[in-house]
Amino acid sequence: MTRVAVVARSAVVRAGLEAMLRAHPDIQVVAAAASFAGIPSGADVVLAEHPLADEAPPLPVILLGESEDSNWMTGALRSGARGALSRESGSEEICAAILAAAAGLAVLPADALERLLPERPAMTEGQPLTPRETEVLRMLAEGLGNKEVAWRLGISDHTVKFHIASIFSKLNVSSRTEAVTNGVRLGLVLL
Repeated sequence: MTRVAVVARSAVVRAGLEAMLRAHPDIQVVAAAASFAGIPSGADVVLAEHPLADEAPPLPVILLGESEDSNWMTGALRSGARGALSRESGSEEICAAILAAAAGLAVLPADALERLLPERPAMTEGQPLTPRETEVLRMLAEGLGNKEVAWRLGISDHTVKFHIASIFSKLNVSSRTEAVTNGVRLGLVLL
């Protein structure tokens, strides 16, 4: 059970947030206050209005703000909040954010996150993997390390690294997991 404290200046807003959270089976509201100073020590996560003048407690804080503007959201994360959501967010989204914050995750709405991340172009028709790269990708899907791939193919470690870099570039990914996931999606790897 995740224990949550609600912080909002308005008593009406506090009451509404409390009622919404009490309906979730995995969340227990332990306090509701007009400022962080009124939060008891037993809370796991704080759900609060943005901005609040007083200093946040050393707990994961999810802030609710006026809009999904990525500027205030990233500012909130930089200032120590664990998550930032629009006040227009639904109860499912807010409850999921609270549970994620309690699990140690940071939370932003997907569209705000997409605005923050640089765009990556999709793989084009002119960038197919070579047969050797496809073979290396399939071995990555098996969970093999560079040395094992090199041994199986009878090539050097350096050559394996070169093939992996080329696969990452062609699939426009930055990790082995992403490469395998895209390989499965494109039909290059069968699991």
